[in-house]
Amino acid sequence: MANEASFWFLFAHLLLQILKTNAKVPAVIVFGDSSVDSGNNNGISTILRSNFEPYGRDFFGQQPTGRFSNGRIPTDFISEAFGLKPTIPAYLDPKYNITDFATGVCFASAGTGYDNATSDVLSVIPLWKEMEYYKEYQETLRGYIGNEKANEVLGEALYLISIGTNDFLENYYILPKRSSEYSVEEYQIFLAGIAENFITELYQFGARKICISGLPPMGCLPLERTTNMFHGSDCVEEYNDVAKDFNGQLQEMVMKLNKELPGIQLVLSNPYDILLDTIQDPNKFGFEDAATACCGTGLFEMGYMCNKRNPFTCSDASKYVFWDSFHPTEKANGIIADNVVKISLAQFF
Repeated sequence: MANEASFWFLFAHLLLQILKTNAKVPAVIVFGDSSVDSGNNNGISTILRSNFEPYGRDFFGQQPTGRFSNGRIPTDFISEAFGLKPTIPAYLDPKYNITDFATGVCFASAGTGYDNATSDVLSVIPLWKEMEYYKEYQETLRGYIGNEKANEVLGEALYLISIGTNDFLENYYILPKRSSEYSVEEYQIFLAGIAENFITELYQFGARKICISGLPPMGCLPLERTTNMFHGSDCVEEYNDVAKDFNGQLQEMVMKLNKELPGIQLVLSNPYDILLDTIQDPNKFGFEDAATACCGTGLFEMGYMCNKRNPFTCSDASKYVFWDSFHPTEKANGIIADNVVKISLAQFF
């Protein structure tokens, strides 16, 4: 009897190991905006870039890469958590090729959104073009490792989508076109429909493990607090409410697609709560300042305004939640990524 029990214990243990091996993520594939762009905007004609100092000053080799931070971004940390490389290369970076992209690739473009009109604002890569690059990547991957192996990689890869903030802060609340066409509730529905179509298309091209990110507390970004200076530079609660409402729309969409698309494992990661917690109680996370950013005055600088000639940039970014007026520091990105891995991505390990 003891021998039989030992057999079944060993059998169960072996089966668990096999399942863990089969569940391994061989690549991380990224779509989205500046929250996850690792340098694609370097290669296009846009003013929205960050491939210059002091961006990247805490990155490997102290090199600016086009990431909108002083160091790594959340997707880099997530890749490393899955036992893959510690940084995900940008698809348009000429330094890399399919040998680098086989285990992870980024198609994201800073300044873009679900809405094509958002990408037009700063002449960046629209979401549909990110999908076209992905299709091109698929073909190149097939040529590199063969159809069967490529299908396995593409089917087991983890797909990360982080986008949407620019649709509201760079488009809807700034330019008259969309706000004259849609109420903010209608615009949310419009964007969620685009998200659903994008995920469905990814699924049709073989993606099964997909994580879509909700919006952060975008009313608490330093730039938005600066514009709210007549109200004490508090967070803009209207923007935070929109973020929470839109995240609710995305959650409904996730539940719907998980029922409709056989074999899909679609999850929503929600950076809202962890980032808001960090902003409201920075000391708990080892920060000193969550209201202003490290770069420049910390009130409005981003992109070319955040440059090495600005004398006000802080000396230690690890004390700040935000690097520039729109983007978190490497330290904050690591905290966000750790939260996503433990809560949203646990099922993929």
